[in-house]
Amino acid sequence: MTAKDVLVLAKKHHCTVLDLTFVDVPGTLHHTSKPIHQLPDVLKDGGGFDGSSIRGFQQIQESDMLLIPDPDTAILDPFTAEPTLSMLCDVREPMKKEFYERSPRTIAKNAMEYLQKSGLADTAYFGPEAEFFIFDHVSYASSVSGAHYCVDSEEATWNSGKNSDDCCPNLGYTIRHKEGYFPASPFDTLQDLRAEMVKEMEKAGIEIETFHHEVATGGQAEIDMKFDTLLRSADKLIRYKYITRNVAKRHGKSVTFMPKPIFGDNGSGMHTHQSLWKGGKPLFAGSEYAGLSKMAMYYMGGLMKHARALCALCNPTTNSYKRLVPGFEAPVNFIYSARNRSAAIRIPMYSENPKAKRVELRSPDAAANPYVAFSAMLLAGLDGIKKKIGPGSPTDENLYQMDPKKLARIPHAPEDLSEALDALEKDHAFLLEGGVFTKQYLMDFIATKRDEVADERKRPTPSEFYKYYDV
Repeated sequence: MTAKDVLVLAKKHHCTVLDLTFVDVPGTLHHTSKPIHQLPDVLKDGGGFDGSSIRGFQQIQESDMLLIPDPDTAILDPFTAEPTLSMLCDVREPMKKEFYERSPRTIAKNAMEYLQKSGLADTAYFGPEAEFFIFDHVSYASSVSGAHYCVDSEEATWNSGKNSDDCCPNLGYTIRHKEGYFPASPFDTLQDLRAEMVKEMEKAGIEIETFHHEVATGGQAEIDMKFDTLLRSADKLIRYKYITRNVAKRHGKSVTFMPKPIFGDNGSGMHTHQSLWKGGKPLFAGSEYAGLSKMAMYYMGGLMKHARALCALCNPTTNSYKRLVPGFEAPVNFIYSARNRSAAIRIPMYSENPKAKRVELRSPDAAANPYVAFSAMLLAGLDGIKKKIGPGSPTDENLYQMDPKKLARIPHAPEDLSEALDALEKDHAFLLEGGVFTKQYLMDFIATKRDEVADERKRPTPSEFYKYYDV
């Protein structure tokens, strides 16, 4: 879509509001709005904002920044009363007019440019499978004198013994732990809600391949969008999260992409399919293991070599590591295999079509900033290709039933965010290639995340009161 197309779209739908959206360093969506009559000027010159008020951006003495809307991202916002045209924006320095190096969207653009300059490929496709929970109720608080959280869902197993009343009878259709994968109605209460989310996504240009209830009790869901280029997949995932949250809110429900909101059941991941193409042809199909090419094998080798460092960017919260524990579906062991969902890297075998050949990294979660996470994964894979890093031998057995001594020899995910940050501190040279990331960006990211770790360590938790109050 061109700037001219955007003007036509706004006029056709009688838009009165222009909404400019962008994400901060952690990946949170922000927006600022203007009357629609300013659209021609904003398309030409951008719109100003205070960069010092955005997490990870500018200092107060250099706060003036520009938002430059991308016409290709223009959609009609389905959640506003006034007809609103919404666009995702690049962030630029107002003096030099250069792309702002700390903007996540700039990082993604840098990664694509680096790929094209490498000559290895011209396109990187990413297909994220974001999981999330839909709750009927959520409350939480953390203060000096107390802390609590509570989530609830009518279909959750903990409500099987709830006493009925005249208003809300208990019908007993609840989902047991780890039995939420593909249950039919009346156990699955959320089909219509997921369908409405999909409808809004497709109206916003996000093509959906499948959607379903996920493994955990209490409203876990998955909606899978079709793969796209690195930048467009990141753009779409930002919109995906916006749409799921707002559709849920329409119906008095709440969506969270928090990796582990429920104790004792599966957490929410973001399995990420990825492949490289050149001249319209797939590069990951070949005669190696599971029908992969040597390039794909080396790409996997890069992902595995840098897997622990990638966790800092792809699993960037302390809560992420409550998901990355043995005993659930989260892949904590950095090996690869065809079809095997206990492996961190899986090669899907649904189709022999060369265009379908891809690798799936299963450790990331949707708390990650997609622009940053996808770029980091691409750089790790390219490092493997350039240095011809082999991934070793595949592991085609169930890791959850493997002999402990053998399992201990397999590289595994960091046990917590602090350990992941240590790995990133030691292993980040591959991220600096082509100027995709800057050293200062990574060091500031690490420092910010270490503050989060330190804060979390100081806080007593409800479970500690349960275990230790009577010591």
